[in-house]
Amino acid sequence: MPNIMSEDSRISRKTLSMIILVVCIFIVLLYNLPGSRKPGETESGPLVVPENTTGQAVNHLDLESIEQIEKATKKSHKVRIESWNTPKGARVLYVQAAEIPMLDVRVVFDAGAARDGSLPGVAKLTNAMLTEGAGVADVDEIARHFEGLGADISTESYRDMALVSLRTLSDPQYRDEALSLFYDVVAQPTFPDNSLNRLRSKMQLSLQHEQQSPGALAQKAFFENLYGGAPYSSPPNGTELSLEAINEGALEDFHKKYYVASNMVVAIIGAIDRTDAELIASQLDKQLPAGQPAPPLGRIEALSAPADQHIHFPSSQTHIMVGGVGIKRGDPDWYAISVGNEILGGGGFSSRLNQVIRQDKGLAYSVYSHFTPMAAEGPFFVNLQTRADQTKEALKLLDTTLSDFVNNGPTDAELADAKRNLLGSFPLQTASNSNIAQYLGMIGFYNLPLSYLEKYPAAIEKVTKDDIKKAFQRVVHPNALLTITAGQADAEQDDSLGDGKP
Repeated sequence: MPNIMSEDSRISRKTLSMIILVVCIFIVLLYNLPGSRKPGETESGPLVVPENTTGQAVNHLDLESIEQIEKATKKSHKVRIESWNTPKGARVLYVQAAEIPMLDVRVVFDAGAARDGSLPGVAKLTNAMLTEGAGVADVDEIARHFEGLGADISTESYRDMALVSLRTLSDPQYRDEALSLFYDVVAQPTFPDNSLNRLRSKMQLSLQHEQQSPGALAQKAFFENLYGGAPYSSPPNGTELSLEAINEGALEDFHKKYYVASNMVVAIIGAIDRTDAELIASQLDKQLPAGQPAPPLGRIEALSAPADQHIHFPSSQTHIMVGGVGIKRGDPDWYAISVGNEILGGGGFSSRLNQVIRQDKGLAYSVYSHFTPMAAEGPFFVNLQTRADQTKEALKLLDTTLSDFVNNGPTDAELADAKRNLLGSFPLQTASNSNIAQYLGMIGFYNLPLSYLEKYPAAIEKVTKDDIKKAFQRVVHPNALLTITAGQADAEQDDSLGDGKP
């Protein structure tokens, strides 16, 4: 009987402890919601982390919980960015954000697919291999290390850049351990053979899937035809031949050339002071060789005449991409282009292209336009899918709508609606530390002014109809666009319908 009573007592104490813990976390969440504060305290007041009986922070408040708290915390687009260069030439951008007990570090290298050279896919494969082995840790040890700390590490690779990101609690007992292995991931990858074979097979499977997707085939053909032999034509996923040729030596050579301090931007935001931020950047700087920054990509010339390519694919829908060479990041016309594109095809149901092609004629379920400014001139394109026998009609409407917009610009009502949409959504884009970290990486990589976030709303508000008209006439040339279609030809679609057409 005494043993039974003792067991019941232990169970009760455990249950009571769990209830107390849950109540503490609930109080913290409620305390930090906007409007839930003491008199005289600001909405961005200190976050109270519950403690256990030993005085240590409760580890159950993991990153997922913090993300929920972060969403409930109001942030201003007026972000104070500090910047400096390390001794080896890396650029650092830092924002102190004491409201949330977390740290985001985003390391950006000019090491995207544009640097593939004769081995398409080597940039993406190098970046993906960073977390497969680093220092003395293998892939499983890396995963367990960050998971045990409640931290998250990720890698990303694009045409312009390659990224390594860390999100961790800012408490030194978690932060320092997470950063220690993070430095190794960035600077000392081991590129193990078993991981290389696995990731290469994964990328080869992705190439096979592309052959079964008319949209993927159209996009690949669009970049190849638009950029010719320029770096942006390199397919990020590589080719069957190039993937087979990529070995450990190729990965090491690419990392040695491009993952260097002088080719790096370090974005830091979190509940740490400037001294700690400098220490983080200094450790990255010390572990990497100075190297040389990647050379400029060079100017991309726009098409001088219209061009088109049809890709046969046995589908009832035809995928269409129409576009040309757009603008670089930092182009003075970016704000006018951004507002104009919101009106043309980037604003969802309210856009002109959607109104004409989808709502008025019912030729497509979705149609949109997009500009992708990059280090060199990125693409402008319109994307839609339509029934194969309606392809010519859809293309004609696309051409007339685009030409009319370029020649005449928007209406007053369209301009007002577009500004309202862009300015209304902008605060959400800077509502969390991770969002701001992305902007810091972009600002540093493309050498944008530190006041970019603060001045964005005013710059959008100043855009006029004439600004949009002039910008589009300079950049978009309706008589010299590239048209890619993937699907069945009209005649094939007509035959497949038989005698009775719908």
